[in-house]
Amino acid sequence: MNEAAASWIQTFRIYTRPRVIAMCFLGFSAGLPFLLVFSTLSAWLRDIGIDHTTIGFFSWVGITYSIKVLWAPVIDRLPLPVLTAVLGKRRSWMLLAQCLIGAGLVGMAWTDPHAQITRLALCALLVAFGSATQDITVDAWRIEAVDRTLQGAMAATYVLGYRLALLMTGAGAFYIAAASSWHHAYLVMAALTGVGILTTLVIREPQHRRDDRTAALETRVEHAMGIATRKSLWARLAAWFSDAVVSPFVDFFQRNGSLAVLILLLVGAYKLSDITMGVMANPFYLDLGFSKTDIASITKVFGFFMTIAGAGLGGLLVVRYGILRPLLAGAILVASTNLLFVWLSVSEPHLVSLAVVISADNLSGGLASSAFIAWLSSLVNQSYTATQYALFSSLMTLPAKFLGGFSGIIVDHAGYATFFFYAGLLGLPAIVLVLLLTARSR
Repeated sequence: MNEAAASWIQTFRIYTRPRVIAMCFLGFSAGLPFLLVFSTLSAWLRDIGIDHTTIGFFSWVGITYSIKVLWAPVIDRLPLPVLTAVLGKRRSWMLLAQCLIGAGLVGMAWTDPHAQITRLALCALLVAFGSATQDITVDAWRIEAVDRTLQGAMAATYVLGYRLALLMTGAGAFYIAAASSWHHAYLVMAALTGVGILTTLVIREPQHRRDDRTAALETRVEHAMGIATRKSLWARLAAWFSDAVVSPFVDFFQRNGSLAVLILLLVGAYKLSDITMGVMANPFYLDLGFSKTDIASITKVFGFFMTIAGAGLGGLLVVRYGILRPLLAGAILVASTNLLFVWLSVSEPHLVSLAVVISADNLSGGLASSAFIAWLSSLVNQSYTATQYALFSSLMTLPAKFLGGFSGIIVDHAGYATFFFYAGLLGLPAIVLVLLLTARSR
């Protein structure tokens, strides 16, 4: 065996480490609720005759993922009664979040969208809130459980588990809905929250690091705010707020200096094209005339394997070539492949055409996701893991979720071709920003 082949085999062995494997199950738990309040919910609503504009506004439930930074400091610092003593800081919040997700999915399953659309929205909001809270804790566990050299592998197995969940909540939900009903589909998905609960009980709590530099930073910030003495209840509460909320942001800007704004802009722009396009993907397939079984088989099952191939490749590329080059490749590929949906919208609907577009889109999406997660993880100070990563993941989805809310209006007034062209162009800022970051980093 030559040296290059041996080197690649050694690189691939990172996927056999226990915590890297465990990340797959946590990724499944994190991915389970997402489609159920996003594109699968859109398909359910469209399938029973709800109009495009209402479907588009329903996507705003997902803004919960984009404002999770507001309660991330609480998760970083506040213990839960009994649970934290038994399970530890990360696992206790994971378990609470998973219970909220299960309860919300059961509520959605027992709701009639035509007669109880407000109740459906509130249950979806509960699922999204629990899911966002779970994301905060899972991301923190992933970053704290292994050193930075393994973050690319952790990102890849996270994507594998996440995509397995999307397969279940996408294709699985479609198959169940076709054979029975959407209500039964959501009840089955609620039962699958048990996977995350069991994993939370099995994994071990990671170490929580707090170095001297971080402690010194918090002391300086407290002195600057005039609350270092902590003599009164107000001063103690203010000091907690300073350490949990203010210091993580001060730390980020202090460490990154003039690059901080560029980094935040890239975080907000990287997923614009992909997430905006995804709001109308399933309604698009249905309006083209594809059956629910066709959509499940091609876009969910077949697309799953392409996404996993892309994610695995992305994880290996990060290990071999660093983060920025795979990050740039992912941005270019996502923007380019999203434009293929324009061609699909003006072509005769064939399963082969759908498979080609899905292959390109999911392969590029998987590669981009691994590189992006690894890059975000590299930016975090582990003394503020949950808060800082929640800031990044909130910024990652907030602009796209906001723009996605108007997607139904664009489709209703201009058609799918215009919408997908617009979604593809939204990928250009990310490409430019990665190039600028690469140049500045050098």
